[in-house]
Amino acid sequence: MNILFIYPEYPETFWSYSHAMKFIQFKTKKASFPPLGILTVSSLLPSTWQKRLVDLNVQTLNDSDIQWADMVMISAMVVQKQSIHEIISRVKKIGKPITVGGPIFSDDTVADFPGVDHFLLGEGELSIPPFIEDFEAGRLKKVYHAAGKPALCDTPIPDWSLINFKSYATMMVQYSRGCPFDCEFCDITKLFGRVPRTKEPQQIVAELDSLYRAGWKGRVFIVDDNFIGNKVRAKEALVAIIEWLKENNYPFTFLTEASINLAEDDELMELMIAANINSVFIGLETPDEKALLESNKVQNTRVDTRSAVRLLQEKGFQVQAGFIVGFDSDDETIFDRQIEYIQEIGVVAAMVGILTALHGTKLYTRLEKEGRLIEASSGNNTDGILNFVPKMDPNVLVTGYKRLISTIYSHEESCKRILTFLKHYNPRYKLTSVDPSRLLALFRVIFHFGLVGRGRRDFWKVIFITLKSRPKAFADVITLFITCYHCRQIAKDIV
Repeated sequence: MNILFIYPEYPETFWSYSHAMKFIQFKTKKASFPPLGILTVSSLLPSTWQKRLVDLNVQTLNDSDIQWADMVMISAMVVQKQSIHEIISRVKKIGKPITVGGPIFSDDTVADFPGVDHFLLGEGELSIPPFIEDFEAGRLKKVYHAAGKPALCDTPIPDWSLINFKSYATMMVQYSRGCPFDCEFCDITKLFGRVPRTKEPQQIVAELDSLYRAGWKGRVFIVDDNFIGNKVRAKEALVAIIEWLKENNYPFTFLTEASINLAEDDELMELMIAANINSVFIGLETPDEKALLESNKVQNTRVDTRSAVRLLQEKGFQVQAGFIVGFDSDDETIFDRQIEYIQEIGVVAAMVGILTALHGTKLYTRLEKEGRLIEASSGNNTDGILNFVPKMDPNVLVTGYKRLISTIYSHEESCKRILTFLKHYNPRYKLTSVDPSRLLALFRVIFHFGLVGRGRRDFWKVIFITLKSRPKAFADVITLFITCYHCRQIAKDIV
């Protein structure tokens, strides 16, 4: 049985970091992240099956690839919808059966993909075994549902053999699924539930070890939507990771996602820093408490988020964050308040989007009942497109949003945020190996910003202050300039 996995192309978004690749490309590096879901699915399939992967973000799909396959399997998210349809059309012309899975596919979207032969809905640990059983018995069905939420103790190590590490800037692993919070606009609890499920500490260590033995050194993204959803289990995993890092001379640094209540747990922060997690993405959303309550983002109302961000920076974290405008309670002042908030807290990598109603969320259900939905979400909350009727005048909202991102992503304001960040940042991570692409990035950043860029004065000001007051943060600052460049290009596309 020959299985061809195809991973659809990503459009340019905040998370794609496509513009950043201009600086970090080295030989074959072409994309930020590999398709972790597909690598895990590959390990769930029989080892006797032959498997190949074509990731359209790093390589070209040839007709010969499709002709080799007995079946084509596609996994994707909502934002990849256009590419999915293009793949399906091409595969069907050659006459190969198609099986799909991933967050974009559900009972409500089956009809949107008439060319698909089989749907694996829900988490693969539960939907794939009956699919394999029926395949071997020659009785495949159209749709397979995951019956509930699987424990992750049996989730296999990803099949790293499918990818070329040189093609990617950052690797990915997963420790947990689910989140205890229930924000109205978020689809995580719909996908994975409100009771966080985790792997065993020895599992995540085995996964890291397999990644290291396969030849990877450098950045690793722990892709959990909320790594600290179960704090007790997170601490157990961190203790194991710390020990593994010591034994292997710290080959990885990590980034992950967490909720703001991380700042309330000193032990957890210290363990994360000791585990080389030096960057964390947090949904800050808005400085407006009414909007937080409206969206049931209650965890952000229980702390002073400004003080929390500062504490996290002092502990040694780079705080990346998401921000939203367009809540029902927002008025025309929200744009200036968001600008002031983002600049004040020194969150350099600020993902700012208009509120979007994702299918399956409580927000979607509420707006549908109110007759305010316009169209399905693109899955990209930073595209500046409304998919519902806001309480604010739509033109005011879109115009204000474009002004907001144009302001904060400007070179001048980005440099100001970097300097604010540096006042509090205390880098404490360990890294014993340097990817050659980081050295190449340094030279390209200096050339682009320091020699030919219009903001040369601001650039060199930041560099000199860094070298004088925070020399250990120099590599981080170079990375932040690259991040800001990417965000600025995304903003230009939107505006």
